[in-house]
Amino acid sequence: MLATSSDRIPTIIHQHIEESAILRNVRSVLLAAPHLKLHHLGRLDDRLAAHLDSLAVAGEFGWKLCESALEKLGVGEVFATTVRAIEDGNSLGLDKLLALVEAAPESLPGLISAFGWVSAQHLQGTIKNLLASDSVFQHQVGIAACAMHRVDPGAALDAALADADPSLRARGLRVAGQCGRRDLLAACVKALADEDAACRFWAARSAALLGERGKALDILKSIALQAGPAQARSLALVLKLIDAGQANALLKVVAQDASHIRYLIQGAGMAGDSHYVPWLIKQMEESMLCRLAGESFTFITGLDLAYLDLERKPPENVESGPNDDPNDDNVAMDEDDSLPWPDRVKIQAWWDVNQQRFQPGVRYFMGERLSVQHCKKVLREGYLRQRIAAAEYLCLLQPGTQLFPTSAPAWRQQRWLNQMG
Repeated sequence: MLATSSDRIPTIIHQHIEESAILRNVRSVLLAAPHLKLHHLGRLDDRLAAHLDSLAVAGEFGWKLCESALEKLGVGEVFATTVRAIEDGNSLGLDKLLALVEAAPESLPGLISAFGWVSAQHLQGTIKNLLASDSVFQHQVGIAACAMHRVDPGAALDAALADADPSLRARGLRVAGQCGRRDLLAACVKALADEDAACRFWAARSAALLGERGKALDILKSIALQAGPAQARSLALVLKLIDAGQANALLKVVAQDASHIRYLIQGAGMAGDSHYVPWLIKQMEESMLCRLAGESFTFITGLDLAYLDLERKPPENVESGPNDDPNDDNVAMDEDDSLPWPDRVKIQAWWDVNQQRFQPGVRYFMGERLSVQHCKKVLREGYLRQRIAAAEYLCLLQPGTQLFPTSAPAWRQQRWLNQMG
């Protein structure tokens, strides 16, 4: 028997829910991808928006199917359902989602990203209620949403920094730096002594973004030299702050542990000193490290290896992710997936001709000496990882600048960039 039109409608709506969830999760991975620019992100965002719009057209029936998808409570499903609740003004549905996610914090990224996705017009009143709530969890969501829309949470942020709950303090300390709240610098410095590790990290990061270069830097250095979830992020920020001599000393400490070779290669690129270029070219001989070394080379010189035909074909028998072997427990993705394979011989030849353009001991970022205008150019034209670095540099060069949200929907980012000039 052929399915009737009414039979097919639930199937179609389920497909829109599934595709919305999948695309949201793909998007979260691609936000730090080495091979995508803003217009590439825009194509994915257009696809995601089309599926979400189709759910909106489905009305109440679409909402019920979204609710049923929450039995899985996956990050993507929470995202799609939260977008619908916010845009439909469904306060009861949103309250249910907030309660569900508070009880299952592993799905929190889906909820937070939904608040970042929807347009500000749909958040009027909702954010005010979240910030005024007695719930620590709702307070966190509210100030996070403000930061993603480049809106100052005001007194609610001040209160978060002094709250007894460490998760709310950590979120508040993070948002203080994102919003460029220099009036909260003293509070961030005070929080460097917080008993909670996450609070200490976000206090140090925000204090550095807001202009503090003493105690915050010491905390970040300490975190950068210890294994942990904030190690790579701390090392990258420290290397953006310190001079060439200090960077060299720090990287020598990193080099003492052979297991930190990837941090060392990434650090050389972040330090931006052409002194490291010959060593980076040497690392291109090793198949497990060559793509990462090529990316760091690009961070210093600004060369697009693929565009300039400075890449080579991948070597044979190189695994780039999970394989088909059911007995292999390794399901991790290749960390360097989508990075070009640098041609060491061609790159060495280019360097032999062009190295006089780069003065050792001077910081370079994407081929130029550091400047506000150059960072704005990279923010407009660079690949996503380069854009993340450019956004941080803009805060470090001009403390009090809001941290540009490189994870925002592409069309919103483009509007902000146009306003920046």
